[in-house]
Amino acid sequence: MHSTAIPSCPECDSRVRHDGTESVCEQCGLVLGEDPIDHGPEWRSFDDDDTNPVRTGAPLTRSRHDRGLSTEIGYSSRVKGRKRRQLARMRRQHSRAQISTKAERNQVYAFTEIRRLTSALSLPTSIRDRACVLFDSAQNANLLRGRSIEGFTAAVIYATCRADSVSRTLEEITATARASEAELKAAYRALNRELGLPTGPIDPTEYLPRFACELDLPQSIERRARELVTEAHERGLIAGRNPGGIAAACLYTAAEEASYGLTQDDAAAVAGVTPVTLRSTYYDLTDV
Repeated sequence: MHSTAIPSCPECDSRVRHDGTESVCEQCGLVLGEDPIDHGPEWRSFDDDDTNPVRTGAPLTRSRHDRGLSTEIGYSSRVKGRKRRQLARMRRQHSRAQISTKAERNQVYAFTEIRRLTSALSLPTSIRDRACVLFDSAQNANLLRGRSIEGFTAAVIYATCRADSVSRTLEEITATARASEAELKAAYRALNRELGLPTGPIDPTEYLPRFACELDLPQSIERRARELVTEAHERGLIAGRNPGGIAAACLYTAAEEASYGLTQDDAAAVAGVTPVTLRSTYYDLTDV
């Protein structure tokens, strides 16, 4: 943007020279203008881009009941006395007006719990947003009546992880959630029965990197465990078994072959299964 022309210097009434973004008096050297002001947009628009490039406010998100469109009255330490009390009343009334129905109140609580769980479980934002969408669908289908909201928040995260083949066990989610395993399973069965979730069995290889990292196993043992999982698939040992237990048993078998000091208790604990379950798979893998 071109600078505004200044006819003469206000100090010595001499000529003003415009150099780039500066306006300088040629006689006394007084700088009359230095910082340019660009009143145009900060973004660029392209011919093949149909979306509106305007960036005003936070981006939309499905992890909030209003998709992040609501406004908030902030806090300021400069406001004192009567004005501060007035803003506090306005903030309280504004907070109450944002939630008009019980369904919205339940949604606010559930989405907050989903954000907490996905953060504690180190899950990506895509899982968080899809879990919120699934909870919204369950609420619209009247599946929450008579059931625990905490159980449904844990169930939608578990269902989304299964649909996306993300390795998270029931025990891991229950340990972080505010719901019991029975509440989670009841909510998950309702979701699967009424909404027809596209969930399938998780491949045991999805668990191997995380389990190997937690057990501090070398990469060679993890590679051998992958080969054992393939052998278990070929021999039909996967069907009807816990995929986390299969992964732990393959890691233990690979560690035994390499004479690496890994106990059955440690391998079973990282997968959330009992040593008896691990030994059953271990014997099937070593049975020639």
